[in-house]
Amino acid sequence: MISNDRAMPPPPHAELRIDGDTTYLTTADSDGMMVSLIQSNYRGMGSGLVPDGLGFMLQDRAELFSLQSGHPNVYAPGRRPFQTIIPAFALREGQPWLSFGVMGGDMQPQGHVQIIVNLIDYDMDLQAAGDAARYRFYGGAEPTGDEPDGVGYVSMENGVPPEVRAELERRGHRIRPADGSFGGYQAIMRHPNGVYEAATEMRKDGSAGGY
Repeated sequence: MISNDRAMPPPPHAELRIDGDTTYLTTADSDGMMVSLIQSNYRGMGSGLVPDGLGFMLQDRAELFSLQSGHPNVYAPGRRPFQTIIPAFALREGQPWLSFGVMGGDMQPQGHVQIIVNLIDYDMDLQAAGDAARYRFYGGAEPTGDEPDGVGYVSMENGVPPEVRAELERRGHRIRPADGSFGGYQAIMRHPNGVYEAATEMRKDGSAGGY
């Protein structure tokens, strides 16, 4: 359904949320075990419930359920609310290769694609793949009821060349200035010889370390 020639409205039920605060981390050990983890309380401070003696708050992403009969995200037995908690992990030739994440609501899947493209198609190293200029799409439907805004908007960081912006506008995309909401990236890559490489985000707090 993706067109390279013209801008198009979001497909049906492309509902995503962009509000909330999220933490992503990844870790790996000398035996090759790699973990990709993302945590988000969602709106405000989550559910407001703290398990006795544990010191962390439970999330409230069940807010994204709908009580409308026939809705694709209707509350029902065995269902989970549609959300954007997407810790990413990639294999290469069937072996663990990349444990990574890009935080930020619906920036998560958009950012993951951009990282993989930078690594594979542009042969960037792990840090450069995260530092490269990003883009973000706005204007799709929301599970809370917001309707799509035509073909939406594309926000781009300043590193995207002006000729790229002009060509996208020629194809019908609506471009708007960068707003700083381009996610937060962390990653660990495992090389075939077992050596790890780590990278962290320059746009927000983050760290990469090894011992």
